[in-house]
Amino acid sequence: MAQPNLVQELKKKRKKIDLIDHKLLTLLNLRLRTALKMGKIKKEMGKKVYDPKREKEVLERLKSKNKGPLKDKDLKEIFKTIMKVCRRSQM
Repeated sequence: MAQPNLVQELKKKRKKIDLIDHKLLTLLNLRLRTALKMGKIKKEMGKKVYDPKREKEVLERLKSKNKGPLKDKDLKEIFKTIMKVCRRSQM
């Protein structure tokens, strides 16, 4: 049987994760709202939604700021997915 102090610690960590998830959700929605506005601007300018050069710059910038423990390959995978969802919403 698990020790009571470990059970309490696990509950605290889960509560912290829930709070972090809520903050992430808020930020993801903010990012998407901003991307939607950018999509409208791009359309007015006659530009394409997808800019591979910009995506590469964003990924490199994030990679240079990553202090871990998140691995760079995982960071790239997460942000490529975020950017793909934002791109799809702009179309």
